[in-house]
Amino acid sequence: MQAWLFLACFTYYWSNFGRGATMLQKMEQVDIDRIIEDFEDMTRNAERVQKETLKKILEQNGQAEYLQKLGLNGRTDVESFKSCVPLVTHQDLEPYIQRITDGDASPILTGKPITTISLSSGTSQGKPKFLPFTDELFESTMEIYRTSYAFRNREFPITNGKALQFIYSSKQFKTKGGLNAGTATTNLFRNSQFRDKMKAIQSQSCSPNEVIFGSDFHQSLYCHLLCGLIYRDEVQFVFSTFAHSIVHAFETFVQHWEELCTDIQEGILRYWVTDPSIRASMSKLLKPNPELADVIYQKCSGLSQRNWYGLIPELFPNAKYVYGIMTGSMEPYLKKLRNYAGWLRLVCADYGSSEGWIAANVNPKSPPESATFAVLPDIGYFEFIPLKENGVSHGHLEPDPVGLMEVNVGEEYEVIITNFAGLYRYRLGDVVKVMGFHNSTPELKFICRRNLLLTVNIDKNTEKDLQLAVEEAARGLAVGKVDVVDFTSHVDRSTEPGHYVIFWELSGDADESVLRECCNCLDRSFVDAGYVSSRKVGNIGPLELRIVQKGTFQKILEHYLALGAALSQFKTPRCVGSSNKAVLQILFNNVLESYLSSAFG
Repeated sequence: MQAWLFLACFTYYWSNFGRGATMLQKMEQVDIDRIIEDFEDMTRNAERVQKETLKKILEQNGQAEYLQKLGLNGRTDVESFKSCVPLVTHQDLEPYIQRITDGDASPILTGKPITTISLSSGTSQGKPKFLPFTDELFESTMEIYRTSYAFRNREFPITNGKALQFIYSSKQFKTKGGLNAGTATTNLFRNSQFRDKMKAIQSQSCSPNEVIFGSDFHQSLYCHLLCGLIYRDEVQFVFSTFAHSIVHAFETFVQHWEELCTDIQEGILRYWVTDPSIRASMSKLLKPNPELADVIYQKCSGLSQRNWYGLIPELFPNAKYVYGIMTGSMEPYLKKLRNYAGWLRLVCADYGSSEGWIAANVNPKSPPESATFAVLPDIGYFEFIPLKENGVSHGHLEPDPVGLMEVNVGEEYEVIITNFAGLYRYRLGDVVKVMGFHNSTPELKFICRRNLLLTVNIDKNTEKDLQLAVEEAARGLAVGKVDVVDFTSHVDRSTEPGHYVIFWELSGDADESVLRECCNCLDRSFVDAGYVSSRKVGNIGPLELRIVQKGTFQKILEHYLALGAALSQFKTPRCVGSSNKAVLQILFNNVLESYLSSAFG
């Protein structure tokens, strides 16, 4: 999501409407065998489905100004489409999207008027992107959810229990032209059809809607935890959009478990939970229960002695798995998540972005590190630009994109998407690797964001390169039982030559000698040929490791929340550009110590 795998917001919570007796009703059943059969049939005929999908998109949006200007003249075949329609980025479409947000209701990008705008998280570029959100995008979301649910429920059947979901909705607002605007998750949550569409593929959420739509995410998170504990024996799985959000939730639990026990024992909610709607809804659930409080207290007393290993299954003994996006920028959180999850399986959510959906996880037993995602050929028209190592194109000229069935196993590509919401040959910016095929549709592994590059000279290091370097260097902290809590990077060109700056927040104190060697190891771990050669001849300066205060990345999170981002959609920016002055200032203001590499002399 970064397109990362971003928004697989498996948000089942709308079933909370009409709580009480209806909470115990048996869930409407779906025919998962039929869903899987339909998917198998579609993916066996991916080429035909792709052509039909493109034809449908162009017929539906043929009157759009954007397509009219390109001279398609009603043609809907693949060859005409590729010859007339150029590859674009969001920047190319911004003038068109701006007219839409300002209230121009004419067919600009789509045949039908756009009434809702989605905002990306803004963590990749420092500010959110505005994107059209349509009924067709909503329907493709539902198709992805149904598909992955069917495969997941075949492997891990859930009964009529509940789900502990750490989900949060930010507020919608009106654009200058009167359109509803909000994060992609918020627009999905607030869609009038969402509750009915999701009923058949969900467990009941532990938390009432008032908690999900609360005005303060700290209060909402605390009450999510409280609701989960109240229904601990009924929880069948734990979910949040991103692994980071799940880790954050249980780190909060570790800090506040005694307060939670007191609230359960006395049946009184903390005084600092002041949101009236949250307090009113929680008063209906929270009753004095000394027996439950004692069980939780005893479990936590033991868990605290073993670094909270197995916290989730200990608290929720009937949980079957933990579910969320765990690839890409979420991989650094897997170690901590596995500690909390203990023996529970980690199941990856699907692959999509703020711009649209791409693929479903139809192999839910695969661990996050090897998760792949099968492209649904009917939710968009997909192309792929061949790349070589590190997401760099061959030579100086970029290769022509290839179609969905023309990709090769083992090779990397940049994803190009055409969808029903007015994006045509849109460069998503994701680098994926083709791991195999499910029938005739490719199974993709997300690698990194192509535009998140550390580069000073001829060097090109991706987000994945950064992650691998941090993992390698962090091994040096193990002797002192210190972990990297979170990290990011920046290219400092304020002095000549420019150099990489890596920011670490640590779980504890580390010796200066250890940190100096970590700094050297970071420098050596960037193995890109352009970087190594530039460092050797002095065209790139020594890498700098800066240690920041505890809580620095929490301040970054709260900065983005203050801008309107939803916690469900937040991802730590791994490369902070010079234009993102607010986040840079947070980092600079919290530096405790700094080290320069001597790895290259």
